[in-house]
Amino acid sequence: MPSTLAARLAKEWRQSGPGYMFLLPWLVGFFGLTLGPTLASLYLSFTDYDLLTSPSWAGLDNYEYAFTRDRRLGNALEVTFTYVLFSVPLKLAVALLLAMVLDRSVRGVAFYRATYYLPSLLGASVAIAVLWRQIFGAEGLFNQLLLVLFGWQGPAWVTHPDYALSTLVVLAIWQFGSPMIIFLAGLRQIPQDLYEAASMDGASGWRQFWRITLPLLAPVIFFNLVLQTIEGFKAFTQAFIVSGGTGGPIDSTLFYSLYLYEEAFANFRMGYASALAWLLLVIIAIFTAIAFWSSKYWVYYEDEAR
Repeated sequence: MPSTLAARLAKEWRQSGPGYMFLLPWLVGFFGLTLGPTLASLYLSFTDYDLLTSPSWAGLDNYEYAFTRDRRLGNALEVTFTYVLFSVPLKLAVALLLAMVLDRSVRGVAFYRATYYLPSLLGASVAIAVLWRQIFGAEGLFNQLLLVLFGWQGPAWVTHPDYALSTLVVLAIWQFGSPMIIFLAGLRQIPQDLYEAASMDGASGWRQFWRITLPLLAPVIFFNLVLQTIEGFKAFTQAFIVSGGTGGPIDSTLFYSLYLYEEAFANFRMGYASALAWLLLVIIAIFTAIAFWSSKYWVYYEDEAR
């Protein structure tokens, strides 16, 4: 019997062993860097933990404080929702517009595609955030242009509470390269004979866009919408650099992730920060679920029976 079991294990190893060996680096990363810290943060969210002493069990105190007494959390949610509400649709609109322009056969189109994609590679970096703060500062390039063109001295856009969040929305829109590339790939999949038939029937370009392009591009729009919404809720670097890590002025750029960072690494309230992280996960899950539920009303798949 033992020899039979050993023979079966040896056969199983010969058949599946190499595959598991290839998966081993991913499994180590998943359990050690993703699943393990995730479960640890779930436990810490029910504790008081300051990184210096052992965590002590606090039950639901962290969640009770977040829902009933933390006013800064309410402000962080308002800032983050506003940022997502404006930055995601505007970024997708700009990305789709430029994708349609670049989908045309023009000279040097490869160069333009690479140039327009460049902001997405640089947009979230620290260097670009610092550059953005300089451009929209009181004496920055943007105000210099306003002064030369219109004779008007603009405010310090990144340090004025009425305009600081708007400058971050503009920075997010500037990172349109990634969704643009995905839109461009989707546009290439639309059969050209549909446009030719529509043109022969006298349909205008605008009507072709609404009746052909948008319906057939709906799965790609849906994919970009979910992806960019999640990225919007996770936005951190821009607000951290532009506000100096404070979320100022007057908490006008206090993104949810920035507030979470403050609680964890500035106030050393790791237990409460873990609770905030799980609340963010729930918020993103709710918005993603709403997007998937609504998709049955506006997303069309070619192989789908209607």
